[in-house]
Amino acid sequence: MSRLHQPPDPAGADDPATGPAPSPEEGSTSLPGARSGADPTGAGADGEDVAARQTPVGRLAATVERLRREVRAAQAEADGRALIELAKGILVERLGCGPAQAARQLAELTGQAGVTPLEFAVEVINQASRDRLSEVTTAFLAAAAGRSVAFGSPEQGSAAVGLRSAESAALAAQDAQSVADSLLAHALTPLGAVAVAIWALGSDGSLTLAGSAGFSPAEAGRWRYVPPGVATVARRGLSERTGQWIGRLSDTGLPSVGGHQYPDGGRVAVPAGTASRILGVLEIVWPTRLEPQPPQIVRQIEALAELCSHTLESYDPRYGDDGALGPRVLPDAAELMDLADGLHDPALVLVPHVDAAGELVDFRIQHVNARFLDPAGRPRGVVGGALLLEAYPMAAGESGLFEQVERVHATGEPFRAHRMRLTELLDDVPLAAVADVSISRHGGSVLLIWRIEDETARLANLLQHAQRLGRIGGFEENLLTGEITWNSQLYHLYGQPVSSGPISLEDLPAHAHPDDAVAIGRFLRTLLHHHRPASTAFRLLRPDGVTRHLRVAAEPVLDSDSRLHLVRGAYQDISAHHWTEVALAATRDQLAHTEQQASERHRLTLQLQHAIMPPAQAPLEAPGLRVAVRYRPAETEQLVGGDWYDAVVLPSGLVLLCVGDVAGHGIEAATSMVVLRNALRGLAVTGAGPGQLLSWLNMVAHHLSGAVTATAVCGLYDPDRRNLRWARAGHLPPVLVRGSEATTLPLVKGLLLGAVPEATYQEHEMQLAAEDTLLMYTDGLIERRDRSVEESLAHLLRTARTLQPTLEQQLDRLLTHSRSDTDDDTCVVGIRVT
Repeated sequence: MSRLHQPPDPAGADDPATGPAPSPEEGSTSLPGARSGADPTGAGADGEDVAARQTPVGRLAATVERLRREVRAAQAEADGRALIELAKGILVERLGCGPAQAARQLAELTGQAGVTPLEFAVEVINQASRDRLSEVTTAFLAAAAGRSVAFGSPEQGSAAVGLRSAESAALAAQDAQSVADSLLAHALTPLGAVAVAIWALGSDGSLTLAGSAGFSPAEAGRWRYVPPGVATVARRGLSERTGQWIGRLSDTGLPSVGGHQYPDGGRVAVPAGTASRILGVLEIVWPTRLEPQPPQIVRQIEALAELCSHTLESYDPRYGDDGALGPRVLPDAAELMDLADGLHDPALVLVPHVDAAGELVDFRIQHVNARFLDPAGRPRGVVGGALLLEAYPMAAGESGLFEQVERVHATGEPFRAHRMRLTELLDDVPLAAVADVSISRHGGSVLLIWRIEDETARLANLLQHAQRLGRIGGFEENLLTGEITWNSQLYHLYGQPVSSGPISLEDLPAHAHPDDAVAIGRFLRTLLHHHRPASTAFRLLRPDGVTRHLRVAAEPVLDSDSRLHLVRGAYQDISAHHWTEVALAATRDQLAHTEQQASERHRLTLQLQHAIMPPAQAPLEAPGLRVAVRYRPAETEQLVGGDWYDAVVLPSGLVLLCVGDVAGHGIEAATSMVVLRNALRGLAVTGAGPGQLLSWLNMVAHHLSGAVTATAVCGLYDPDRRNLRWARAGHLPPVLVRGSEATTLPLVKGLLLGAVPEATYQEHEMQLAAEDTLLMYTDGLIERRDRSVEESLAHLLRTARTLQPTLEQQLDRLLTHSRSDTDDDTCVVGIRVT
């Protein structure tokens, strides 16, 4: 392939593309990485192996290398010649001359500036266009040099030529791959970048690798398609308008093309788009860590992304049927209109409407399909052709409809909403409607579909859900034509597919349990012969072997001659209700049996307790002593306790006085109480003192009564001496009422009965006087859940100070003013000295 040369100018002027033959030091321009002074033929390369060159493989390799260098040189010259021809055109317009004179003028000015023709042509283009590329180049050079940029400086020539060459190649390229090659060669390699990827954004949110440079073919093939929702560096670049600037890829943990080759390199992902529409992403790779860049470099990268958008704007990168990636021309609005006309839902075709500055301000309703229903009732002709915000100003309100249309147009990601509230103004009156909305981008247009919720459909849907939740299936049977209609829920209740067909009422006995034949026959006679509504319950034998309990209710529909025409009704699955009733009946039976057993047990316990300790007992008459007893059972019948008392004159003439309380309730406590009471009465005839009696009673409680525990107070009163000896086993001390004072007896030591095998109990002796009253009681008299024992005893002492005419009245008053709230039984023994 020979090198291309500009033909001589007809007027005899020097070619401005080449100018006077410059020396190698003057104005020579080469691509980054290109070797200066290379022999195109490859015949004179220093150090070339002569033997290898003479072999067929060596000659073929030398030829391939020579052709590669010629292709690169031709591409570079073609890029530069396009810029030179553009500069000639600018001079023709500015100077008002012909092409030949413009060529001579360009050559003269190039010689005066001392630069190459290509560099001077780029400067002419920058001065004429004053576009973003020229601003980026000037700002970059000013920041790099720290001064104003001088015309003709080497820095300006290199940066300007690179950017303009990239722009020229991008605009002339037919695919994104050529754009990527040009960007890397002309603009990104001087910045230290080693690879570039151009991603195209699909309408479903996917990313396709439209073009790449600097990656191996295998790596580019692996990354040719990224499904929607996969987090990558390129997708992260879509989230912000300024893109993503990543110092080191490994710090983010994000996958990306070439990530294994440059894991510690920097990345930049900038969105590529025009007129508020994002078309793709430009991703650039650096081999090492990328430090924060100055604003001039940032603007240069953004300008390159804008160049990419021109190529992406006309193509929709996607995979074909054979799996190969290829560009496809986007369908125009006419094709989308044909698509909308084929839909069964109301649809609008929207095209972007931009202002003079190229900014998106609204969408024009390009087409309205035949199914369109306006929420305000307006005809199609009024809506078609209008701007979206003019026809529906409330779309920019709380519903966010216009915002969603903008987002879909910009990103290409479709939007779906169920039961979206739409509001329309009709004569300044807001009309609200609920609709299912779908928005999708097709090429440069947007398809907006909405389905206004119909009240009838909504009620039918509500009824269907109610039948499903209530396990109800409806039917209708035409007795004249034999046509039977079932809904889907009824097929489900019967456990058979829809293809099997419905079952008539007359065939119902064949599908029911034989024991229900009588009930079904009565139901059919009432409905079909007597023409009255009827219902019945039966057991359905399903084909899958499952038995379900159903209830069927139906009513007849008569014609004008009172003849039966239709039967409408419903089946309901009441299996859960049936089994609940069965379980409830079994529970009732079990509960009744349990209650009967408990009642009998309680009756026996109460009989045992009353036989030993009746609630009221005649006063015990002894010489110089009067004894009265009051016993109050527990309010709750199931809490029959183990409180006991005894007052008996012993053979020795002493009077045994005792009160006790067995721990627990029920028949066990009652039987233990009987054992302890009788044991103490038997032991008392031995003549032992109260302390010894409690020691023996402790052995009985521990060894002979099933290890029960109890508290007790035991006293022996001598009527002749009016002397009282007493001891306690974990019980509350007795109360002495003398005159208007009431005090508790000393708290002598004594462990509760049954706690240990052997125990010793301290005795106390005191002298009583005439009219003294001694009160012995159980804890049911004073115990409260919210008060301490000391507070309860203080209340008892205040109550006991008030003397009553008789001892019985005194005890009744104590029970009446008792504040106990434990629902325990209570025993009180009163002794009054006469």
